Amino acid sequence: MEMTLRKGINSRAPRNHTVIVEFILLGLTDDPELQPIIFTLFLMMYLVTVLGNLLIVWAVISDSHLHTPMYFFLSHLSFTDICLSTTTIPKMLVNILTQSQTITFAGCLSQIFFVLVFGVFENFLLAAMAYDRYVAICSPLRYTVIMNPCFCGLLMLLSLLASIMFALLQSLMILHLSFCTDLEIPQFFCELAQLLKIACSSALINKILIYCLASILGGVPLSGIIYSYTQIVSSVLRIPSSSGKNKVFSTCGSHLSVVSLFYGTGVGVYISSFCAQTSRKTAVASVMYIVVPQMINPFIYSLRNKDITVSLRKCLIRKPFL
Repeated sequence: MEMTLRKGINSRAPRNHTVIVEFILLGLTDDPELQPIIFTLFLMMYLVTVLGNLLIVWAVISDSHLHTPMYFFLSHLSFTDICLSTTTIPKMLVNILTQSQTITFAGCLSQIFFVLVFGVFENFLLAAMAYDRYVAICSPLRYTVIMNPCFCGLLMLLSLLASIMFALLQSLMILHLSFCTDLEIPQFFCELAQLLKIACSSALINKILIYCLASILGGVPLSGIIYSYTQIVSSVLRIPSSSGKNKVFSTCGSHLSVVSLFYGTGVGVYISSFCAQTSRKTAVASVMYIVVPQMINPFIYSLRNKDITVSLRKCLIRKPFL
């Protein structure tokens, strides 16, 4: 396959010389017989993800009883899950249909940017939802004052801006890298870590920047989640009645499950990247954090949350155009 190579900014090529790079996404397997199975599986997972999360958003918007901070954050989480899945899966499906493994430099950069934006934003959303539960349980009398619409909107805006700035900085840093002849990415989407591995020029600054900012943008929300639930558990233990404890745990159970799935799969993939003998196994493991959580989240909330279940039932049995 003929392809032109883009030289990095540090090269001696003229600045007005524009050349496009086509990276090769190796995907999950080379076996042509498995491609139809993978296509069908991922298409179904994508449709379930989009439909399930759209139902959550629809239920929150249409039911006035769900116009609370907790469901405000939940609707944003569902929308973020749709966007994150849309960033990676459709390109993979198109490549299987066209029997092409290539992705342009601009397309690869776009994938990295949006995966980082929605991934970091989801991290902030989970922290905001944990704080919401903390205020509701530990300071119920001040809940409406603290979690007012203005504060919730400002929290989402700042979280989104921080996510965009992080993703934009990482994307711009990639422009300073140069790539040679090894343009194969052992993934089904453009993953930042894999792209840095195939760069010809030194990516040390990129890696240091990633670790530093990821530690802050990931560590601070996670610390907030841990602190919130530490205080929640402490408050629950002081509740004398078992029915009161069960009510508190029922309101937090869905969010705890989503948090465990989000961080658990991420840590699992990070560990597997060191244990896996081949990069292809790492690509298979990455499905667990970039595809599975976004598909399962609607089921967790619809099965464990009575308010969502009742609202969805009303929406589904409601006669159209009435």
